[in-house]
Amino acid sequence: MEIKKKILKGFFENLLSGKKKFEIRLNDEDFKGVKEGDFLILEEWDEINKKYTGRKLRKKISYFLRSKDLTFFSQK
Repeated sequence: MEIKKKILKGFFENLLSGKKKFEIRLNDEDFKGVKEGDFLILEEWDEINKKYTGRKLRKKISYFLRSKDLTFFSQK
């Protein structure tokens, strides 16, 4: 499975350089059924010009944490 998401330029650069090694996303409809081994396609978004730059990163999902499974959050 592949999931496409936009990513702001600064975050894109940090992923590209290797400085940033993870991505945190809300578990919205796009992530239903996602599992380790699937791919995240990150498309660089220029927030000033409100358009994609054309640069993309394809990252394999090596770890997937679902916050609802964590016990240190309250039920509220």
